[in-house]
Amino acid sequence: MTPQPARRRRFDPERRERLIEAAIDVIAERGVAGTSHRAVAEAADVPLGSLTYHFTNLDELLRLAFTRLAERMHSRFDAALAAIPPGGDGREGVVRIICDEGLGFDRDLLLMVELYVLAIRKPVFRELIQDWMNASRRSLARHFPADSAPEIDALIEGMVLHSHLSTEPFDPERVRRAVHRITVR
Repeated sequence: MTPQPARRRRFDPERRERLIEAAIDVIAERGVAGTSHRAVAEAADVPLGSLTYHFTNLDELLRLAFTRLAERMHSRFDAALAAIPPGGDGREGVVRIICDEGLGFDRDLLLMVELYVLAIRKPVFRELIQDWMNASRRSLARHFPADSAPEIDALIEGMVLHSHLSTEPFDPERVRRAVHRITVR
């Protein structure tokens, strides 16, 4: 009997990162409830065993995927606020964030809502959301009093959600009025 050559292990240093990205795609397509090790492995085009090698369990993978989402969304948020020139009107930056997030970021909003539902079902995921809110509030505190940042953050989030869920036309002037009311100088 001829000895079989040893199977060569595929060198794939980016596999863990690809799996996290694939998990984000699967969540966006199927929701958290439809996300499984098998679905992520198929989306990443890797053997199923790769998931158990790289992640302790599905919750760890979900946590890393949603952490990546939060980092990306916060980066966009922070950049919009950082672009306001010194002495510029932070309120107009907030209006731009709401109007920009309200238009064209459907996939991110869908993923964000999936995270909210997951955090309601599994409270351990609330820490991730709290970290994200704290980062947003630190960004807002560059232009507003720190004690008003939570209210402004909640206004942003609520108005973005409403812009996606309402059957009424999106009205940037209504957004501007709301932002100016909550941020009275």
